[in-house]
Amino acid sequence: MRNNRRTSLAHLTVIDAHPLELIDAAAAGAFDCIGLRLVAPMVTDSIVPVVGQPSLVRQIKRRLSDTGVGILDVEAIWLTAETEAESYLPVFDTAAQLGARNVLVVGNDAESARTADNFSRLCELSHPFGLRVMLEFIPYCHTSTIQAAHAIVQQSGCDNAGVLIDALHLRRSGGTPADIAILDPSMLAYCQICDAHLSPPQISELRTEARSNRLYPGEGHLPLFELMRALPPGIDVGVEAPCLEHAGKPVIERGHLCGMATAEFFKAFDAIG
Repeated sequence: MRNNRRTSLAHLTVIDAHPLELIDAAAAGAFDCIGLRLVAPMVTDSIVPVVGQPSLVRQIKRRLSDTGVGILDVEAIWLTAETEAESYLPVFDTAAQLGARNVLVVGNDAESARTADNFSRLCELSHPFGLRVMLEFIPYCHTSTIQAAHAIVQQSGCDNAGVLIDALHLRRSGGTPADIAILDPSMLAYCQICDAHLSPPQISELRTEARSNRLYPGEGHLPLFELMRALPPGIDVGVEAPCLEHAGKPVIERGHLCGMATAEFFKAFDAIG
């Protein structure tokens, strides 16, 4: 039983995909949704510009309609010392036009108070657009643990604020599925899963692993069954799994392979509950 669970193909899984190709890859993998990158996380990252491109926005909406694929989240706003929350209003507007429900945010500012202030402001600004702001903790960023993300979300007091659990980041930050119990279920709009090798890389290589060397669900050693049991039943699931083994394959083929692995994983999980 799927418990009405929706699965989403995260853009990082096929990071080289044009937005239209990402939708096609999701359809090929029988995903319900996509996670669309509207904001370059770092200045060194390049993306296909969507915000401020009305023609492409119309094409994306048409392709979503034609395929039946939706948008689970848009990403990725990294909070830094230079963040100006108001500058993301066009992002929120575009996200709303495309029917997105969530905005993925990462805290990477050494000053936790400023991170909390900027996060709260993003929540306030995105609220009129019907968006939820999900704070993802990443072990190689300043907001590095589930406890740190929980504190920021709690402090915000915003009803559209949440914590995003990524299976790899939870494990590599020293967390376990049991730690999810500190969160109110209302904070968990969706999660992200992948699989990974048993042995963690050196600390200096965590970012490389996260961006390019994950495994598809069920193909590694992360405690994914335990993770899914700790999360609310039927939670939406983004699959963020850039896999080095398949990096040279066409985008559509990677979407299909990831989707088939994900379907097999949830078939096994749902069989035992």
